[in-house]
Parts: sequence; C-alpha cells; structure tokens
Amino acid sequence: MSAFPEGWIGQMQTLLGGALPDFLRTYEASPCRGIRARPGWKKPRDAEEEVPWAENAWYLPPESQAGAAVEHEAGAYYLQEPSAMAAAAALHPRPGDRVLDLCAAPGGKSTQLAAYLRGEGLIVCNEPVLSRAQILSRNVERMGIPNAAVTCALPEELSGRWAGYFDRVLVDAPCSGEGMFRRHPETRLEWTAAAPEGCAQRQSRILEHAAKMLRPGGFLCYSTCTFNALENEGVIQSFLYNNPSFRLAPFSLPGLTESGGMLRLWPHQVRGEGHFVALMQKTDGEASRNFAALSVAPLSKQDRQTAEAFLEEQTVSPPEISGLFAGKAVSAPADLPPLQGIRVLRLGLQLGEIRGKLFFPDHALALAWEGRRVWRLSREEAIAYQAGETLPVPEELRGYYLLAFEGMNLGWGKASGGQMKNHYPKGLRRQNL
Repeated sequence: MSAFPEGWIGQMQTLLGGALPDFLRTYEASPCRGIRARPGWKKPRDAEEEVPWAENAWYLPPESQAGAAVEHEAGAYYLQEPSAMAAAAALHPRPGDRVLDLCAAPGGKSTQLAAYLRGEGLIVCNEPVLSRAQILSRNVERMGIPNAAVTCALPEELSGRWAGYFDRVLVDAPCSGEGMFRRHPETRLEWTAAAPEGCAQRQSRILEHAAKMLRPGGFLCYSTCTFNALENEGVIQSFLYNNPSFRLAPFSLPGLTESGGMLRLWPHQVRGEGHFVALMQKTDGEASRNFAALSVAPLSKQDRQTAEAFLEEQTVSPPEISGLFAGKAVSAPADLPPLQGIRVLRLGLQLGEIRGKLFFPDHALALAWEGRRVWRLSREEAIAYQAGETLPVPEELRGYYLLAFEGMNLGWGKASGGQMKNHYPKGLRRQNL
C-alpha cells in the first residue's frame, strides 16, 4: 500500500477527530465492489447482499470476475462502486423527465439515471474530454439505452444554449479523489495540499453553468468522491450564497443517514468508499421553450421502406425511424435541446445503415430491442461469438438473427450455408472471456 500523502492525515484528523483510527483501519481491508443490473435482469451469479440505497444493485466479492463475463459484455449489468450509486438515487428522475449528466464519463451514473427513466423522456450524457466521451458512448450502447444523447462539450458551451431546459441535472464533479485512495492507491501520489482549492474553483464554475440549465422547480445534484470540506460543503455553501433561487432539498436513502440536503458516505460507517452528495432545488427562474427541431437528415422514400421492412421482419414493436444521423438510421428521443454546433457522438438508438436496397443493423439495436428471429446460444457458444468466431448452425437457417444467451441479446449474426457469420463489432471482440 502506498503511503498517504503528506498533510492528508492532518486534514482527516480535523474532519473526523476521535473517529480517525476507525477510518484508517478501513484501508487495511479490500475496497468495496458493487454491481448494478439492467432493469428486468436477474441477480448476477456471484453477487452478495443488496446495496440498500440503489435499485437492482448488489455487493460483489473482491475476487469477482464479473467484468469479464458474457453477461457484462451483453449489458446485463454495470460494475459500479456502491457509494457512487447514491448520487443518482438521490436525484431519482421519473419516467418522462429531461435529465442532464454534465460530467458523465465513464457512464455509471448516466446508466443508473437512465434506468430510472424506463426508456421514457430524455437523458443527455455529456463529457468534455473526447476519449472519455467515446467510452461513455460505448457504455450507453452496451446498457441498451434508447433515449440518450451523448455529447462532448464544455459546460460553458452548453449553458447558454440549454438555459432552463432540464428537469434534473447531475454534476458528478472532477475532484481530488480522496475517496478513491483505498480503491486506487496510485491516486495518493497525485494528491497535494493545494489540490482541493484548485478543484473547488473548477467545481464552482461547473456548478454555475449547470444551474443555468435547470428549469424552475427542478433538482440539481452535486457529488464528489473526495472527503475535504472545501470541495464538498464549501462549494455548496458558496453556490447557495451566490444563487438565492436555490435551496437544499432534504432526501433520505435506505441504509444511509437521513440528509438535510447534504450527505457524506464514510468507509468506516457504510460498506462503500468515500462519497459526498448534495441535492438542491431551483425555486424560481424561467423555463426554456426552445424545443429543437430534430437534428437528423430525412430519409428517402426508398431508404425508409428498406429500413422499415427490416425492422418489421426482425423486431417486436419496431422502433420509430426519425431519420439519418452520422450516416445511420436512428430513433431519436423527443424534446431534444438545441444541438447545433455541439459535438454529438450518439443520438438516441442507432438502428442501422442503408446501402442501396440493403439494411445493415447496428449493434446498438441488438442490445436495446426485442427481436423476432432469435438464435439461442450456450455459454460456450456465447463466449466464442463475443471473441469473433463463426458458429455452426443448421443448413436451413438464412438471413439475420439476434444471437442470445439466457434471454440476453448479444448481437447480430447472419446465417448462410450452415454457418452463422459473426457480426459482433470488431472493436468489442475479446479473447480473454
């Protein structure tokens, strides 16, 4: 274990007083691991007891290999640290809400928020760093979320365009990461005594822009994975002083201390790493009436017929085709905010590509929609499929099939001549399953 950074123990002594020894003893134990299932999916095989403050969530043993399993790649669940599940649980959007996750990568909280929406409404998942936004987009796809837009922009690029637009906004702010010292000991080497102040300044700027994008009556959740008061209570108190239209919103979560609007999760008090959550409500202001025209190109009559014919044949209750985005037919969520001039990596559900009179289905469609033509695989076959292998099938099989394992769609295959040709995306294929 790496030594704690100089000055950090003194900071924690100020915060914890006599509880410091109990806190430090937690670093002798393994970090907590958690897993959260997609709505409707069953408890994972090696999961332990439930995480009380989150839906469809369980603790995992330290030795679990769940991240390498077929089910993980199919989007049946998301590996997420238990304390990190508290922020989305506190914000708790309702189906039909318009939700913004402003600092969303890699996607744990975004996919958790989307689960609360149950496919209704809109979630915009934004990440300013392109490489991280690409990982975010892949996780949104993997978890089969049909009503998300993934954007890559700085908060200041969005706040003017999206003023008063969202019902709920999450700011999981970049922070000094003190709460991750047990889970990722290498982060201790990056911490300095000056880090919290610099982080607090950046967090305050992000929070100011987030506040502009919330409608009156809406809720703003701020979270960090750090311990110091400067980045937590200090940022919130300063924000409330400068924004009198906001107030703390008390909330309670099962298994956690009742909150007056701000909640700390300590590793010596709960089974989880360090986290801070604050929930606020906007009491007045103006709501946006600027609903955007859909940011998609129209399909020609022939192309629409080609796409509709495939969807009718292959899917149950076919998704509505909105148009073309980035060369692919998409089913875009309603009530999108203005997207002109913003880098958009994903817009709703990607359905597929039309080339002439042929339709080539997208992997996202396989993971998000119920299929009519389904070919069920054993675990061994599913592992081989996710590794990119061609599978033997009966000679009479022809055309596209959704390949599935224990009720989960894995992706597309195309049968011909006794073989199921593999259409699992090459960039996702793994050899170590």
